[in-house]
Amino acid sequence: MRRFLLIWCFGAGVLLFCLMGVDKKRAGKKGRRICESTLFAWALLGGAWGGTLGMLRFRHKTRHWYFRWGFPLLTGLQILFLLRLSLQAFGPQP
Repeated sequence: MRRFLLIWCFGAGVLLFCLMGVDKKRAGKKGRRICESTLFAWALLGGAWGGTLGMLRFRHKTRHWYFRWGFPLLTGLQILFLLRLSLQAFGPQP
């Protein structure tokens, strides 16, 4: 289960990073955009680290306070969660 969660978070992060790039490109071309709710949904589903990196790399959504603060906050919480799972896996067994 722990391995699945790690793989899931990795995949969700890569996907969200790519979605941030695609949305930035579409914004420049006045194309059809990706909904902010979709971006946040993938962040909540474990991909916040990819959204944070995408936001910084593509300079996208940085004017919106809820992205500027929300993605890094979710990233921190998800890292803490994964660390806790890892520590439980390798800690003393009852």
